[in-house]
Amino acid sequence: MSTISPARRAAFQILLAVERGPSHSGDLLRGHSVNALSPADRNLVTTLVLGVLRWQIRLDHQFRPLLKRPNAKLDPEILIALRLGAFQLLLLDRIPAHAAIGESVELAIQAGHRFASRMVNAVLRKLSGAPPVHFLEEPSAELALAESHPAWIVERWVNFYGLETARVICRHGQTEAGLSLRIENPEVEAELAQAAIQLTSGKLLTCARTVLSGDITATPAFLEDRVRIQDEGSQLVAEIASHLAENLVQEVKSIIDTCAAPGGKTLILAARNPYARIVACESSPPRLEQLRSRLAAHSARVECRLADATMLEEVSAFDLALADVPCSGTGTLGRNPEIRHRLYADDLARHSERQRAILRAAIRAVRPGGCVVYSTCSLEPEENEQVVAAVLAETPNDRLLSLESGIESLRSEGILTPSGAEHLQNCLTPKGALRLLPGVLHTDGFFIALIEKIA
Repeated sequence: MSTISPARRAAFQILLAVERGPSHSGDLLRGHSVNALSPADRNLVTTLVLGVLRWQIRLDHQFRPLLKRPNAKLDPEILIALRLGAFQLLLLDRIPAHAAIGESVELAIQAGHRFASRMVNAVLRKLSGAPPVHFLEEPSAELALAESHPAWIVERWVNFYGLETARVICRHGQTEAGLSLRIENPEVEAELAQAAIQLTSGKLLTCARTVLSGDITATPAFLEDRVRIQDEGSQLVAEIASHLAENLVQEVKSIIDTCAAPGGKTLILAARNPYARIVACESSPPRLEQLRSRLAAHSARVECRLADATMLEEVSAFDLALADVPCSGTGTLGRNPEIRHRLYADDLARHSERQRAILRAAIRAVRPGGCVVYSTCSLEPEENEQVVAAVLAETPNDRLLSLESGIESLRSEGILTPSGAEHLQNCLTPKGALRLLPGVLHTDGFFIALIEKIA
């Protein structure tokens, strides 16, 4: 029996789990089996898993014509073996062809498909000798194939944002997501420098840093939760909620975070509002336990509650509500590449219905004069401005506030960098909400809207 490298074996198992069910690649890549590998093998596993998921549409397009029956349904193990081999042959320069082919064949054999392994061998050998495929950059269908995104999603983005912006979004989805940190204590930054972690300033926020080199997850500062990994767009949501609510309400005494897990935004709310009572809601018991653990240092004034955000019982009880709602996640395809393979156009209406229900409940929970920050990591209007417009049409006395002056306020208070504030002014929608597009500001995609409750 031929040997299979630990990295390829682990990548095969993770991709198989993602193909078969609801598993998320990010969770599996942080699992015990991967952490037990050498640093070099961990890096290769990550490259293989995320690379295959990012380029899966294009890989399938290139190897399927080499099958005797191109449209045949393949067993998951054979499909993953072919994708792994194809990715290494076509998109990784440093992997020898014999290693990519030989170990893909062996993966098929050890998965119980000895007969089909001959087909894997034949297809990958043909693929390794095939001339490079050149893709046009337009129209949208060609862009979708070249950048390995679902055609229906790219067509929407071209219609909403134009071809050039859609191309930027797609290319961002094919690159490794940058690792952003939140550092609130300058001493921690000095400690990380001593640990050979090279950082650079964030693009938007003065508390944000981007990791240039080094393993942040191995440092005591990370393990002790004194520094957190969090996208700058995600940090911005909580900063807007904290500071603009304070400007409206004067003194924020009570906050509800309607969809709090995994807790990064709740931690910012707690830090920025040290005297406020906070209710952090989560509908999943396992995620609630993780949330409680993460927020344990603030347990005296942060209540972690098992609750469906659409069924909140409080009425006019809070000064501020953060409704960072579950969504399609199309703003995070670089970080969560499997989303593109699981999302369908019909899903957007289902997401929108729940999002409207959560926003209604959040507005109901806030007292007159208080405010609600509504946010998603989606690029889709049905989940963003259309949700806000639909709910405000039901409560015409409440109003959407422009974030234009708030951006300048955040800059003057030293929360936004001057260049970040300038960039954000260019991200305002006609109604004054913020839309961060992936690849434009080096963040994930986010939509942020501020609503004032009048009565």
